[in-house]
Amino acid sequence: MRGAEPVKTERHDVGARQHHTNTGVRPVHTYREHAHGLFVARDFVAHPRIRHWQAHLLPALGAVVCRYDFHGLREHDYYIDIATVTRVDDLWTVRDHYLDLLVHEGMAAEIVDTGELLAAHDAGFIGTAELHHAVTTAHQVLSGLARARYELGGWLAGQGIELDWLSVPEYLTA
Repeated sequence: MRGAEPVKTERHDVGARQHHTNTGVRPVHTYREHAHGLFVARDFVAHPRIRHWQAHLLPALGAVVCRYDFHGLREHDYYIDIATVTRVDDLWTVRDHYLDLLVHEGMAAEIVDTGELLAAHDAGFIGTAELHHAVTTAHQVLSGLARARYELGGWLAGQGIELDWLSVPEYLTA
């Protein structure tokens, strides 16, 4: 189990086209608001494993659905952050709840970082109610994915959600 880390909070300033993370501010080439949240896409500059990131912030589901494009072999098809997503005007805030799901499309999904969540709770970085909400949400997502045979689109369709992603040529020319 890893040591306790403070809650990671990210901000998306749509007007300024900036993604504020715990490691700095990154330019965003695409923001698109949709009925279920916000789509964001940006390059990962000088990252050893990842070259590009796309995500849908989905407040009602308590999740951020991510798709990474790797320099090498694909490690997973989707990465789902369990989080609280809020919006005030052009500023979207994501409060990470530590738990994540790795989705291998059509094959499997797994919850990761449970030890990180428990360590953060023990250190007082996350309260008991938020811990319970994170665990409940992660298990609802995992159960939904299992019922949809680990097909992200099928699970989301059951929630009335359809997501669009950029194709490789689209983001390389953005």
